[in-house]
Amino acid sequence: MDSGFPFDLAGLRAALQTKLPALRPSDAAVVRLALEEPALMLGATTAEVAERAGVSPATVVRASRAVGFDGFSEFKMAIARASGGSGVFMPPPRLTEAAGMTELAETVLQSHAASVGAIRGTLDTAALGRAVRLLDRAGRVLVAGSGTSAAVALDAAFRFTSIGLMVQSPTDHVSALVVARLLTDHDVLVAVSHTGVTPQTLRIVDAARTAGAAVVAVTSFVHSPLARAADVALVAGGEDLGLQLAASSSRLAHLTVVDMLHAGVALADMDRTRRAEEIGIDLPSSAEELGIDRPSGAE
Repeated sequence: MDSGFPFDLAGLRAALQTKLPALRPSDAAVVRLALEEPALMLGATTAEVAERAGVSPATVVRASRAVGFDGFSEFKMAIARASGGSGVFMPPPRLTEAAGMTELAETVLQSHAASVGAIRGTLDTAALGRAVRLLDRAGRVLVAGSGTSAAVALDAAFRFTSIGLMVQSPTDHVSALVVARLLTDHDVLVAVSHTGVTPQTLRIVDAARTAGAAVVAVTSFVHSPLARAADVALVAGGEDLGLQLAASSSRLAHLTVVDMLHAGVALADMDRTRRAEEIGIDLPSSAEELGIDRPSGAE
């Protein structure tokens, strides 16, 4: 990991979390300790961290390298740099049944804001550029996602269509699978999944790859099956607050990535974007323009 990268607190935390699922259990114990007790990491020796995590000193070094640092010293420097001298990052609060409305609102707001801000620590801008180029040149674009990711997929389909791309986003899995099988090597699949292990989405990815299409993944974990299967993986995610709110925060982060793709593709071909905008202006926007008679008394 580039020690000069300008991680902020949320960015460093998110970067570590994206790698957790793929780590060995012993390496993950060290990284979880860094997430849960960063102050201890800053003041402890390798041996002290090893004892606290229940691993060997060699594992502490190996875990540091597994998440992208040259060693434990650089790992500690990254935590200190991210804290900016004002204290280290703290685990986010988790919602419980006892939470009042004020606590609930503040916790969700903090989580969503942190998820968007943390994209700086997880998103590879070079990968973003490759994804933009694939979409810019695509003959057709298929967008797929299940569960909470379905909303992101539908938003992406609308945004890409609005700038002139030929986009499909069937709402049922079977239709999406059929479309994926009909793609060609001129086409692109954009697959959205928080976990990167959703079976329905992975089947669509496999079908698209078999058909020769390129795959762009929007996901929360860098070593997930979806990220490994994709030609380009765009990683952004949210904290686990309990009550399935990790997926909720990640949805906002993924929508932000969609906005980046939308802006990049729009700027890549402004003639196409302007034509699409002009067509959109000419579309009917009211019942009268559509020739639909409103029921008596309707507004």
